[in-house]
Amino acid sequence: MIFNSVVFLIFLPIAFAIYWLLGKKSLKVQNIYLLIISYFFYGCWDWRFLFLIAASSLIDYYVAIGIKNAQSKLLKKRFVAISLAMNLGLLGFFKYFNFFADSLVDLFNVVGFQADYVTLNIILPVGISFYTFQTLSYTLDVYKEKIEPSDSMIQFFAYVSFFPQLVAGPIERATNLLPQFQKKREFSYDKAADGMRQMLWGFFKKVVVADNCAVFVDQAFNDPSLSSSGELFVAMIFFAFQLYGDFAGYSDIAIGSARLFGFDLKQNFAFPYFARDIAEFYRRWHMSLTNWFKDYVYFPLGGSRVGLDKKIRNVFIIYLISGFWHGANWTFIMWGFLNALYYVPLMLFKRNRRNLEIVAANSFFPSLREGYAILETFIITCFIRVFFRANTIEDAFIYIQRIFSFEGSSFGNLDKVSIAVISFMLLVEWFNRTKLHGLAIENKPLVVRWGAYVSIFLMILFFGKASDSFIYFQF
Repeated sequence: MIFNSVVFLIFLPIAFAIYWLLGKKSLKVQNIYLLIISYFFYGCWDWRFLFLIAASSLIDYYVAIGIKNAQSKLLKKRFVAISLAMNLGLLGFFKYFNFFADSLVDLFNVVGFQADYVTLNIILPVGISFYTFQTLSYTLDVYKEKIEPSDSMIQFFAYVSFFPQLVAGPIERATNLLPQFQKKREFSYDKAADGMRQMLWGFFKKVVVADNCAVFVDQAFNDPSLSSSGELFVAMIFFAFQLYGDFAGYSDIAIGSARLFGFDLKQNFAFPYFARDIAEFYRRWHMSLTNWFKDYVYFPLGGSRVGLDKKIRNVFIIYLISGFWHGANWTFIMWGFLNALYYVPLMLFKRNRRNLEIVAANSFFPSLREGYAILETFIITCFIRVFFRANTIEDAFIYIQRIFSFEGSSFGNLDKVSIAVISFMLLVEWFNRTKLHGLAIENKPLVVRWGAYVSIFLMILFFGKASDSFIYFQF
């Protein structure tokens, strides 16, 4: 079941109505109901996936209790090792087995040994990269004594499987989300209304911005030889907005849906295309994953509190792991490597913590310096993302080579609708860049609010396109 489907639009209001009717009874009833509808939501993809998420939840539930009750540091570490082995083992098998097998065969062939094998027909469970990180962070936080282990299996299972953010995040920490399952939720009109606003904006970004851009992007990347250099450059730019509209749109819908049920999820995107350098960009892009790697990988490696050589090592480790997390393909590893190359000079010159405040905080327009920095950051990240989008590294280099070949500058096939809706999205988000989401206009006059709602709804109705998935479902 995907957010931009008729089935979800039927499921959500029914689930919402029953939830608040049952919610008058008790906290336990609320949590049991959320667990049931979350498993139903996830099972709509493939009922077999339910065994994996249940097994992951069950093991980490008891591992956390084991960590708490362990009498020695060594025993606590052994319980953590069980959680690491189980979570990373499942993720590694389902997501990376064929990648490693293919790479091993290629290596044998390079050195002169003829190797062959039968590839397993492994189905990648939707959302496994997200919920394994979520349960893993829970056991690590219990080990670090940041949170007490849950004493309710129902609460913990509901936390892991909570349907709005189950399949594509945000990756929620137990320190934020689990306590919300431990107290009874009361309906709040203001929270629900804001959730609806954020969902509306998320649907606009997904079905209007992302899915319109996808048509032009797919044509260019599937066969770059059919497009001019100018069209390939525009397709590269469009892909940035397709990816943002698709993933940030999903996050908006997820966070908004959660608010309908009385939950507050963490912000996952903070208008990253207004960033002035790569460090600021990744503080604002997929924030839940960035912070996960920072807290559970970067800091344990020593972070920036080590020598220069280890600082550089840590940056490359983080970005390479991030690339590998995104998919079992060398293109993602190259994407991570290029991001690290882009980031290291900022760190060496101690400029990676320079842009911590909101851009143009005291004025409507950015300064010339800020405007140039935003444009430079955006263009460089777009070029790096050619590797993120391409099927192979060779395809990515061919694509970039054709851009700089300047073979034709025609824009005859350019989608003017995409340009218009991208411009509208950027304008709205620039106005609200200090807010938690682009449509946080609750303090505006009534006529302004409803004018915006109706306009966005009509754009969804007339310019929205049907898509059967979100890009990050494959991760």
